[in-house]
Amino acid sequence: MIRIQSSSRSPKLWRVACAALVLFVAWFILAWVGAKALIVNATPTKADMLFVLAGSSTYLERTHRAAQLFSEGRAPRIALTNDYQPGGWSSAEERNPLFVERAADELKHSGVPADRIEIVPGLVSNTYSEMVRIRDYAIEHKLKSILIVTSSYHSRRARWAMQEVFRGSNVATGLEWAPPGEQSPPPATWWLHPVGWRIVPLEYVKLIYYRLRY
Repeated sequence: MIRIQSSSRSPKLWRVACAALVLFVAWFILAWVGAKALIVNATPTKADMLFVLAGSSTYLERTHRAAQLFSEGRAPRIALTNDYQPGGWSSAEERNPLFVERAADELKHSGVPADRIEIVPGLVSNTYSEMVRIRDYAIEHKLKSILIVTSSYHSRRARWAMQEVFRGSNVATGLEWAPPGEQSPPPATWWLHPVGWRIVPLEYVKLIYYRLRY
């Protein structure tokens, strides 16, 4: 009698295991494709200035990418937007420096001369307001081309806002993203990291909001 129960359970367990495997593979592919769909580029390849978008949780990867582009000769200067967010206590300075200050220091540590780094005046509260500030700055300084630097999963929304704001401005715009892996999790495994759930799914919510709001 025990053997009959064991025999009847085996096919059920096998079907459950197969179904679980199929669901896992489907989820893995969906999660990977969903993350990859957020990552986009935009020309030009060279510009008059690089602009690094503010981002407290990803400022390291963004500044490192900007420093790399600077070293490649993609632009002669780098500008940072300022969201006025404090970047935590600094024992060396005995104060809470802003993230924009930490980003500027990181650029210097990465080999960018201090006189090639600028901060865009004014407070930015979201990606759209950043693009407005950058557009006004570019027009005021008679820049013919700019290159935006941001994080990988933020790139689609940033590109959309950039194209909307700069339409008709006669300023050539481009966008580069920092490869995931330093602060943003890789596309294949973002769902295994708590920060991944705060980035990838939320980006789709923000994309919908931006399309409806602006």
